[in-house]
Amino acid sequence: MSNLKDSSGKRPSFIAALSVILFLCIAMAVQIFVLKQNYATHITLIMAATFAAVIALISGFSWDDVQEGILYGCKIAMLPMLILMLVGVLIASWIPAGTIPTLIYYGLNILSPKIFLVTVAFVCAVSSISTGSSYTTGATFGVAFMGIGYGLGIPAPITAGAVITGAIFGDKMSPLSDSTNLAAGVAEANLFDHIKSMAYTTGPAFLISLVIYGIVGFKFGSGTIDTAQIDGILNGLSSNYYISPITLIPAVVIVILAVKKVSGLAVMVIASLLGLAFAMIFQGYGLGEMLAFMNDGFVSETGVEAVDALLSRGGLQSMMWTISLGFIGLSYGGILEKTKILEVLLEKIAVLVSSAKGLITTHVLSSIAVNLFSASQYIAIIIPSRMLVPAYKKLNILPQVNSRTSEDSATVTSPLVPWGLCGVFFAGTLGVPTMDYFPYVFLSFLTPLIAILYSFTGKFIFKEGDIESVNTYHDEDTVEKTV
Repeated sequence: MSNLKDSSGKRPSFIAALSVILFLCIAMAVQIFVLKQNYATHITLIMAATFAAVIALISGFSWDDVQEGILYGCKIAMLPMLILMLVGVLIASWIPAGTIPTLIYYGLNILSPKIFLVTVAFVCAVSSISTGSSYTTGATFGVAFMGIGYGLGIPAPITAGAVITGAIFGDKMSPLSDSTNLAAGVAEANLFDHIKSMAYTTGPAFLISLVIYGIVGFKFGSGTIDTAQIDGILNGLSSNYYISPITLIPAVVIVILAVKKVSGLAVMVIASLLGLAFAMIFQGYGLGEMLAFMNDGFVSETGVEAVDALLSRGGLQSMMWTISLGFIGLSYGGILEKTKILEVLLEKIAVLVSSAKGLITTHVLSSIAVNLFSASQYIAIIIPSRMLVPAYKKLNILPQVNSRTSEDSATVTSPLVPWGLCGVFFAGTLGVPTMDYFPYVFLSFLTPLIAILYSFTGKFIFKEGDIESVNTYHDEDTVEKTV
């Protein structure tokens, strides 16, 4: 037992600190591969936190120290988890208001056979941004586009790659997405600063992907699109929801408030209340109905299966799975932080994270590794990002670069893990094995590569003092280190 305690005093040894991380990896692997329990992540994390607490106690820390870590993690989680609650409320108000249906309706009207793959990626991106869910987009538009692609003679893996690229891009860039809010919260970044920061990596990756899809799909442009499925969705939307530019006002307001750097919590409240008002004015819903929707979620009853599947969602209660995971995950991270487990681990990789290029490369690779071992993008967001917070602070790098990097690696690669929840979902929903669509999800390869490229060139690595001019980069050797 003595080899679990550092001889210098109240501090775990490297073996003890490493055992905490290994325990989590092994426990997650058993949960996913042996027990086949994809949704038991919360309990596995509680077990991992318990193990970390035991190691901390053996290493000389008191229960008060451990509890301080738990409460510290919960404090960090509080604001982003509150925003996540309101994300559920907002979604359930924007659907009956016609805001989300209008965004989707206009997106579908740009379908063109000559640029089918480009259109697929773009429409799926619009859908995911509107709903905050890549899963919902894949299960609705994704399925419809797979059928249309088959009719055009486009290989299914290519169409699936375009669907997933658009869905993941939209999910990353949406303030309604659980993973987006989680990444910002873990890194202690402002939500809209996080989204703006991602535009520098995910934006170019998406544009390059569209160009590639345009080139790949050009030879299929002579085909004729059977628009029956899309027409069914369009008719379902226009017949049951108020489709008008007026209903986009809540979306415009949220963009304006975000640009003005209004608190994310305040933005979600304002946008939800606008949705409530629009739903009552334009759709005729009563206040009691809307309160029920905003708590329990909206249920679409158009009779069009694809529309109902896409728009039956939202509500405060729908976010509780992710919110509880966020609190548990950050409590685990808080224990690791306050009992110096992370400090011990960081000391061993200090050489790797002593510069921006080493830090971000390490972050990208570790997030991908955790994705592979844990089969969970949430764990891949929480653990590496939280572990590397001190390293980002030491280099004066702003927290939105940390949060951006976690999404540039953990979120975008999650559909490529065949045994992961995201990979299993898309493979089952689109009817294409993960390894078949793997080469065509260009966003998943380009985004982490661009993130690493920026770290080597120094471009868009925002640091303290770069608030007014985010393109200004200070040489690592001239920046004072934070205490």
